[in-house]
Amino acid sequence: IETSSCFQLDQFKSLLLPDHNRPLESNVLLTIKELFSRSDAKTLALHMLSVDCQVARIVGVTDEQKRIMGVNSGLELVTLPHGHQLRQDLMERHHLITLGVAVDILGCTGTVNQRATVLHKVILLAEALKENVHNLFSFSAVMKALEMSQIVRLEMTWRALRRNHTASAVLYEKKLKPFMNSLNEGDCSVVQGPIAVPHLVPLVMVMEGEDPVENGERGCEVLYNVLQAARSAALHSQDHQKHAESLLTEGWEPVPELLEAFRTEFALRLFWGQQGAVADKKERYEKFDKILCVLSDKLEPVEVTPQQPGALT
Repeated sequence: IETSSCFQLDQFKSLLLPDHNRPLESNVLLTIKELFSRSDAKTLALHMLSVDCQVARIVGVTDEQKRIMGVNSGLELVTLPHGHQLRQDLMERHHLITLGVAVDILGCTGTVNQRATVLHKVILLAEALKENVHNLFSFSAVMKALEMSQIVRLEMTWRALRRNHTASAVLYEKKLKPFMNSLNEGDCSVVQGPIAVPHLVPLVMVMEGEDPVENGERGCEVLYNVLQAARSAALHSQDHQKHAESLLTEGWEPVPELLEAFRTEFALRLFWGQQGAVADKKERYEKFDKILCVLSDKLEPVEVTPQQPGALT
């Protein structure tokens, strides 16, 4: 049974971060924004796929790893009792992708139209993850970011998106959101064609004692569907591996800096600094959630209705 995370911060050598970096260093955030702006959605999606497949042990799995796991890939290991550490790592990675997308949107302090353009690019990234690289793990993390309260409340930004990037707004509301809801309920019938990384999060949550089901009335049915979807992913793990390998070898040239920008160790260091990255997960997440709330409120402050004279206090 593995007891240590695959994210080894003490061995992580960064191309983008200075030694002993502080949380959310502005020059590093600027460098990443420039990196992202130079890349199209499909290129970004392929880099995310590459890192996801390493963490989830879908491609490049060594014989030694197979011997330790007792199975051929992480897609099988996550369904087994001794896959606890991998499930924890996948949950951490998924959440940090979500936070990264939130920082990209909330860190855009320019005009409302500029922020709407960032939102537009995030939606295109979600589509590329779904349609081009068939990576439902990162797709669900990006979609989760767009559903965060700190993002949803930006009414002016969403209005600007609908006005300036109407096709993106329609794509998000009419296609991507319903697809995501179906995935979360374990409905595999919505998935067409080959998949490189299945939607693992509901199963991972169930296996780790968390409840992925919000709809109480259909709780048992959804749970059954989630378990069936996980069984299917494990049974077809070789097909997923082959498809991921083909996507990552057919004329694709990875950019080292972009690969690093999507690594979980990089996110840990970027968000919490070298010191804070090793702190307790719950404490880290709570602090960061407050930071995102402050950023969101600064972008679009809550309008306080003036009190009427003589009103009760």
